Amino acid sequence: MDFTFSPEQEDFRRELRGFGEKVLAPHYRPDDLTGEMRPELPLVMAGMGLTGLRVPERFGGQQADAVTTGLAAHEISRSDFNACYLLLNSALVSDILLAGGSEALLARWLPSIATGETVPAVMLTEPGYGSDAAHLELRAIPDGDGWRLVGEKTSISLGMAAQAGTLFARTGGPGARGVSAFMVDLDAEYVQRTALDDLGSRSIGRASLYFDGLPVSRADLIGDEGEGFVRVMAGFDYSRAVIGLMCLGAASAALDDALDYARTRESFGKPIGTFQGLAFPLVECATHLRAATHLCYEALALKDAGLDPAVPANMAKWWAPKLSTEIIHQALLTFGHAGYSTDNPQGQRLRDVIGLEIGDGTAQIAKLVVARHLLGRDFAP
Repeated sequence: MDFTFSPEQEDFRRELRGFGEKVLAPHYRPDDLTGEMRPELPLVMAGMGLTGLRVPERFGGQQADAVTTGLAAHEISRSDFNACYLLLNSALVSDILLAGGSEALLARWLPSIATGETVPAVMLTEPGYGSDAAHLELRAIPDGDGWRLVGEKTSISLGMAAQAGTLFARTGGPGARGVSAFMVDLDAEYVQRTALDDLGSRSIGRASLYFDGLPVSRADLIGDEGEGFVRVMAGFDYSRAVIGLMCLGAASAALDDALDYARTRESFGKPIGTFQGLAFPLVECATHLRAATHLCYEALALKDAGLDPAVPANMAKWWAPKLSTEIIHQALLTFGHAGYSTDNPQGQRLRDVIGLEIGDGTAQIAKLVVARHLLGRDFAP
């Protein structure tokens, strides 16, 4: 069993570390204060190949494997957690398209996702349906050879910036089999957006989107009618491990800050790291951080091997965000009163990471998935 990255992956990791520290980190706090995504950021990320990681080379992408995609998320989130949403959404939408989109649909959208010209969103959650997404209500009303979309999506990451995205709508009867997936153009008169005023990740433009008869055709379908819910759930099983690494990247940066501070800050005449009461909690953070990181990469390695990543990916989804908030909190406490200042990044990291304890599947949903694998459906909740 090999726990090392390839030489190419190590080179990529080092390149991303430098890119993040030099290009992204200086904007992390200012972007939070403005509450908006800088217009140039998608193109900056694309210039490093980060929006085309899962896009095939024939469409201008990197055709990276799942482990390399997770490695990139892990590194980028150290410097700017919120910039990593561009990587995450681009990877997830690309995978959903590749799993069921026609060649024409791939050719229409994947090249511009890879170049950063199209910022994609995933539009599943509705005001009345989050975890219970199989019962969503946004309707695809038949209209000639296609449909018109009517209803509301909410809590959409990158919702204010996205030009397009995968949207899940009800084309049939009740339940999961009545849901279909579409790739839709959001730069249209039939779409209105309302920004949400959030605790953290303010620059990603989480939003509600209202659809007032947006026309879509059969060419916009991803897969067949009634396959939408199945496709997004399969995508989430992979992306949940990437989300875990996003959170752990921010936590690892926070822990590094705390360790540096423990070496240099003195109290009672010696470095505070020499006190067990301060050092041992940091050791516990480092131990749990390493274990959770391995869990995420196990899920991605299974994905690359063509095996089912559902169990470790969902374990990672409930544990990694929770653990990351705990590690960042401990890092903040290590700084004492200085950690409570907005000049210190720990408070913003804490606010930002908490969002992914909720988004893309709550801990309860992730545990439900794992319970059904461990116990069997007949013996699980």
